[in-house]
Amino acid sequence: MDQDPQMSAELALPKYNLNAEQEKNEIVRHYRALSRSLRPKLKKGDKELVRQAFEMAADAHKTMRRKSGEPYILHPIAVAMICVEEIGLGVRSTICALLHDTVEDTDITLEDVQREFGTEIAKIVDGLTKISSVMDTNTSQQAENFKKILLTLTDDPRVILIKLADRLHNMRTLDHMKTEKQLKIASETIWVYAPLAHRMGLYNVKTELEDLSMKYMEPAGYKDIAKKLAETKRERTRYINEFVKPIKEKLTNSGFEFEIYGRPKSIHSIWNKIKKKGVAFEEVYDLFAIRIILDSAPEKEKEDCWKVYSTITDEYMPSPERLRDWLSNPKSNGYEALHTTVMGPQGKWVEVQIRSKRMNEIAEKGLAAHFKYKEGNDSEDRFDKWFGQIREVLNTQDGAGLDFLQDFKTSFLAEEIYVYTPKGEVKMLPTGSTALDFAFAIHSAVGSKCIGAKVQHKLVPLSHVLRSGDQIEIITSSKQKPSEDWLGFVVTAKAKNKIKDALREEKRTIAEDGKYILQRKLESMGAAYSQHNLEELVHFYKLPSGLDLHYKIATKSIDLKELKDFLVHGDKIEIPKPKPTISETNAETGTAKTYTKKESELIIFGESSDKIKYALGRCCNPIPGDDVFGFVSTGKGLIIHRTNCPNATQLLANYGHRVVKTKWAKNKEISFLTGLKIIGLDDVGVINKITNIISGDLRINIAGLTIESKEGLFEGTIKIFVHDKEELEVLVTRLKALHGIQTVDRFDAEAEN
Repeated sequence: MDQDPQMSAELALPKYNLNAEQEKNEIVRHYRALSRSLRPKLKKGDKELVRQAFEMAADAHKTMRRKSGEPYILHPIAVAMICVEEIGLGVRSTICALLHDTVEDTDITLEDVQREFGTEIAKIVDGLTKISSVMDTNTSQQAENFKKILLTLTDDPRVILIKLADRLHNMRTLDHMKTEKQLKIASETIWVYAPLAHRMGLYNVKTELEDLSMKYMEPAGYKDIAKKLAETKRERTRYINEFVKPIKEKLTNSGFEFEIYGRPKSIHSIWNKIKKKGVAFEEVYDLFAIRIILDSAPEKEKEDCWKVYSTITDEYMPSPERLRDWLSNPKSNGYEALHTTVMGPQGKWVEVQIRSKRMNEIAEKGLAAHFKYKEGNDSEDRFDKWFGQIREVLNTQDGAGLDFLQDFKTSFLAEEIYVYTPKGEVKMLPTGSTALDFAFAIHSAVGSKCIGAKVQHKLVPLSHVLRSGDQIEIITSSKQKPSEDWLGFVVTAKAKNKIKDALREEKRTIAEDGKYILQRKLESMGAAYSQHNLEELVHFYKLPSGLDLHYKIATKSIDLKELKDFLVHGDKIEIPKPKPTISETNAETGTAKTYTKKESELIIFGESSDKIKYALGRCCNPIPGDDVFGFVSTGKGLIIHRTNCPNATQLLANYGHRVVKTKWAKNKEISFLTGLKIIGLDDVGVINKITNIISGDLRINIAGLTIESKEGLFEGTIKIFVHDKEELEVLVTRLKALHGIQTVDRFDAEAEN
């Protein structure tokens, strides 16, 4: 779906210069390519239906253009093409993909779609139609939209697959959007859509979504890794050939039919390795994986995969802790394979993935292939169970969209673990689940009464984090009831919802006492216990609801002493007006601050170059030259964050409507606090050399310096005041050139005062 209609329907032609005839030919060319891809799947009458959907969409979108200037209809055709070619969907999905934007962006109604194509297609198109409700401050349109899609997903998974195709095409054509729009869409993609593609088993789609998101959110890191991958391609190919040669010979001699090839890891996964392990690109050992795809009969697949594993480990020594057996225990998204990491030639670790052709199709085409192979097999599998769990949570969920989205991510998009009941029954839970999550997974009543658990027959607390393979026995007590701190012990949406329900019930009971106290207090002032007065007090105490007010009065968190300052008119109370106070807070020091003219000119907002007062995010300490965005926070005004700030993805994905376009104005008179982490050999005089470069050569002020030496290595953190990113980069280059310095990295730790 292209973003908002008014944006996608612009008629400007910035980079698209075809006349009407050429345009028409271009559209027909794309449509014919789609028809060719679809040909093997066509049954009687299908061709005419697809043609009808294309004509309906082309006519509906005829006056609309995308940001690139190209005719809008090329977008639905491209989405349909991704559905067919890359996800493996068929005719019905193609029709839905062609029509996916018509109901929202054009005059076509859902009734029109139903009349022409039937209920099934209308239902999917409805699921794909974005919510047009007005955003409010508590939730995000995207989160609510996502919730609606998931509700339809449980009826028909094609909704989510078409939605992913739509998102992939939008990410591929994101260059024509404004920067702040690119950031919002890329964040949303990495936050929800890439994990969702992973969960649907669409590994290629997931990888491309992650890489494209990184291209916009971490452009420098993306370009750097892409360049280095291109530079090392020849060397990698040579190494893969050397690694594969003896395995090829052995497998051929054993009579296996197979394909074997190496593929580079995605830019995003290499970037993650670099960040997590704190290593340079050259030190990431598994830049590529070797994949072996066997042509085996279904009944021999497992046996053959293990035979191949044996052949490989005869040739190369495996790393025992890096064996992943998804043959015996497939992932809930249907993924089956055997992964091992072995020590290859020249002392390099190499990941090897072994799977059959059927397993490979499921890995590439995910859910679509999964259902194809499942036909004729009625047993409920893990995918069905996963949908069942989502259905259960969606039916009981009534919280805000963002809470829902966060719960959905941790419950359903995380990797999963497999644990066992005392009777040996397997339960699937998301990574990070605790004994309490397991108790609620068995039954709500068991969870509510849980006081502890035994893992491998040893007593553990409720908060004990489970690992795959654990066997758990839950201990209950009839006197136990859920408490507020339980919410910090659980990650599954089911457990969270049940705990919240129990707490709400208890809160209501306690709140009754508070209601009675408030009633008496208001009557003693000559005011009534009315809806108006209740709303005034809820607003005054900054609480979300009347229930919270009653509860806080009952638990004595509020003692109502402020009511003596209230005025009473008739039977209505009136809040006394506060005396005006003006204060600004400095993002770096947290102290009161007065703005000078120079300082307020550091940042330019929006198109009109407005200069507005702002604060710098303490989570990422931006400095001039960093890619930044402005975020309108409630209560704190405008805060500037770096686009690669640890909190950026969540803010941009969930509150895109509060993001303000921001760029630095030229100003060399003000310094900004930032930090560097330096690791190197603990050599004589090394600290002296570092401080000489910073203070002596570059005349940069040092705000703080800590050095720790241990077993021949030192780790230093230096806080410095720099004017801009350029100055910081010069310093980093100079420090890296020093003998014995291993790494110099900027860090985003909050400024300490």
